Amino acid sequence: MGCEEKGVKVTALESAEEMIKNVKPDVAIVTTMSLLSDIKDAFLLCAKLGVNAISTCEEAFFPWNSNPNLTKEIDDLAKQNGCTITGSGYQDIYWGQLISSIAGSTQTIKKIKGSSSYNVEDYGIALAKAHGAGLDLETFDKEIASVDKISDEERQKIINSGEYLPSYMWNVNGWLCAKLGLTVTSQTQKCVPQTYKEDIVSSTLGTTVKAGDATGMSAVVTTNTKEGIVIESECIGKVYSKEDYDKNEWTVEGEPNTTIIVERPATVELTCATVVNRIPDIINAKAGYLTTNEFGELNYKIKPLNEYVN
Repeated sequence: MGCEEKGVKVTALESAEEMIKNVKPDVAIVTTMSLLSDIKDAFLLCAKLGVNAISTCEEAFFPWNSNPNLTKEIDDLAKQNGCTITGSGYQDIYWGQLISSIAGSTQTIKKIKGSSSYNVEDYGIALAKAHGAGLDLETFDKEIASVDKISDEERQKIINSGEYLPSYMWNVNGWLCAKLGLTVTSQTQKCVPQTYKEDIVSSTLGTTVKAGDATGMSAVVTTNTKEGIVIESECIGKVYSKEDYDKNEWTVEGEPNTTIIVERPATVELTCATVVNRIPDIINAKAGYLTTNEFGELNYKIKPLNEYVN
C-alpha cells in the first residue's frame, strides 16, 4: 500500500483453507459480493472447517426464498461441523428489526410498506452492475427488467435452479414474514430503471452515465400472506446526483398507522457496526444456516464482545 505496516496480512485465495486451519478464527466476516452463489465457496469452506461466518451479502440475509438448495447445502455442512452461517448488515435493523418492533406496538396490520435508497457508488462495481447502472434503457429492459416478466411457476423453477436474481427486498420480505409468523402465498418483483436529466460521472463504473440512461434501479417486491397482511417494499439503488441522499421510510398501515423515516443514515458505517455487534449472537447460536430473525433482538454491546459469549 506504500505506507507503514497496518498489521493486516493478506492471504491468497489458494491458501485460504490452510490459513483458516492455522488461525482457527471464532468468526469469519465475508464482505465481497451480493448473491449467495457468488460467496458460496467462502461459506462452504467455513462450514467445512467448522468456522462461524457472517456476511454482508444481501441475499444471505434470507436466502431460503431465493436459493433454497444452496442454502440447504450450506446448512447441512454447517450442522455437521458445528458452526453457524448467517447474513446481516444494514437491513438487519433498518429493514428488519425496526419494522418488527413497530408491528409489535400495533393492534391490527393490513399492510407494511417500505422504501429505502442508497448510492451504488458506495458498494463497488458488482453491486452497481447488478442494478443496471450505466445501461441504456433498452439494454436495461433486456438484461435486468425482463428477468421478472415471468409467471410464478417459471420464477419458482429459476429459484430452484439457483439462478434467480433477487432484489434486496425479496429476501427482506421473506425475513419479515418469518419474523412476524406470516405465511407467504405469493411474491412478485418488478425492476424499474432510474434516470437523471444530466450526465453523471460514476467513479465506481469508471465512466459517465449519460442523461436518460439508467443510473440504477428501483425494485418493488410485493408479498401476499395467508393472514391477509401485504408487504410492499422498494429499494432504490442508483448513482446519486447532487440532489440525492440516503433515506429509509416504512409505514405500518392498520390500527394505528405508523410511519418512521430515517434521513441520511450512515448506511455503510451502520452495516459494519451491525455485523460486528452480531458476532456474539453467531457464536452463541445453534449450528446451521440461521437467519437473524432466529437470533433475537440485536442490542448495543457496551462490554467487550467476549463477555457476551456463552
